[in-house]
Amino acid sequence: MTEHAAQDHAYADKFRTAPHVIVLFGATGDLARRKLLPGMFHLSISNLTPDVRIVGTSLEDIDDEAFRAIAKKACHEFSTREIDPEDWDRFEKNLRYVPQGGGPKALAAAVAEQEKALEGDVRLLHYLSVPPKAAMAVLQMLDEAKLVKRSRIIMEKPFGTDLESATKLNAAIHQTFDESQVFRIDHFLGKEPAQNILAFRFANGLFEPIWNRNFIDHIQIDVPEKLSLEGRAAFYEPTGAFKDMVVTHLFQILAFMAMEPPTALASGAISEEKNKVFRSMRLLDPREVVRGQYRGYRDAPGVSPESDTETFIALKAEIDNWRWAGVPFYLRTGKCLAEGQRIISIAFREPPKSMFPANSGVGAHGPDHLTFDLADASKVSLSFYGKRPGPGMRLDKLSLQFALQETDRAGDVLEAYERLILDAMNGDHTLFTTAEGIERLWEVSAPLLNDPPPVKGYDVGSWGPNAIHQLIAPHAWRLPFERVWRAKK
Repeated sequence: MTEHAAQDHAYADKFRTAPHVIVLFGATGDLARRKLLPGMFHLSISNLTPDVRIVGTSLEDIDDEAFRAIAKKACHEFSTREIDPEDWDRFEKNLRYVPQGGGPKALAAAVAEQEKALEGDVRLLHYLSVPPKAAMAVLQMLDEAKLVKRSRIIMEKPFGTDLESATKLNAAIHQTFDESQVFRIDHFLGKEPAQNILAFRFANGLFEPIWNRNFIDHIQIDVPEKLSLEGRAAFYEPTGAFKDMVVTHLFQILAFMAMEPPTALASGAISEEKNKVFRSMRLLDPREVVRGQYRGYRDAPGVSPESDTETFIALKAEIDNWRWAGVPFYLRTGKCLAEGQRIISIAFREPPKSMFPANSGVGAHGPDHLTFDLADASKVSLSFYGKRPGPGMRLDKLSLQFALQETDRAGDVLEAYERLILDAMNGDHTLFTTAEGIERLWEVSAPLLNDPPPVKGYDVGSWGPNAIHQLIAPHAWRLPFERVWRAKK
């Protein structure tokens, strides 16, 4: 073993989790098959969480062998890593299944059986991969099965649909679970590039001093999607792009971009700084919001022919504190758009240009930008003006780029759900939102929810309604742009 590998092994041992029984509600659903079961398989065969047993449960009346067959097919179909047959054989033996129709008693018996197979201080992790309307029934079942003690729960979005419903939901959760046991998941924050924002901001003397209103002109958080509803009309029609994406994802990314330096790289300190950002946000102004609906949406099964649900939203958010006063944050997301991207762009203030001749090209391509690409292939780019070789003073836009694939650690990356499950097992709330945070975001959103502007139509494959250009003027949207990411040679 090399010294480098030995250090990594020791690091993994240091953070090795306690033995766990994971209870997966919704174990036969789409999310479980695509992400959760493959993620749990990878974690269980790693040095990070080797002592794991899983109890799957859902409405389907199947047995252990049928569930194992579902899990095997899911892992072979959706895992991004090659599966060793011996690893699978070990993992498969740790899977149990209990139909929810068996009630709390059957669930408690299955968990107890799995606990007996483990040694040491065994903990429980309950993953609620269920629709929001089913969450309360699951919490009641856990309470009746006496599976609350020594346990933590992961809850999927949405966390309410407005301030009143979020407050009621949190109050109902807290009747059974303490807030310290609750992990409200946002898979965006589980991605390696999202976490890299913290390292980039606070570990580099080049950028930390200029991360404020004196040097930054505006920030864009842009998450367009090419995908349509893909059969999710029943969920999407009463929800829309704002509740589905902005409150649960884009606002969380905004907090990472805007937060003050935490007192420590610890979950409590980071959560507090995120909540300070949310407390400092101004209430959304419906006049600075563009809602859109792609043409053809109303023809989808399950969608009202008079639907006012937005499949696109762009808005201006403001943070009224010392660091960010006067700096607009522009957020955009939607379905059936021209490209699928996850881009954060920081536009720096432009210097005076009087010393450069009018035809030099200075300023012709907009301000300098720092760009984070939050796709799985993590990339960062810094654009700037430089002199074009040759006579005279002609300027071109140049860039410095970094990609995760250029390092020898690309294979060490945990996928978003894997990272978040591991953090919940370790009790680390850093990448999860709190009851206070989510309630404040619904409070910020209240003016928009109470008085939404009418939806505007847009073509499939476009960048949204034309009104988005008036929203961001005198600036321009960073997407679409011509950018070539240099590949590793």
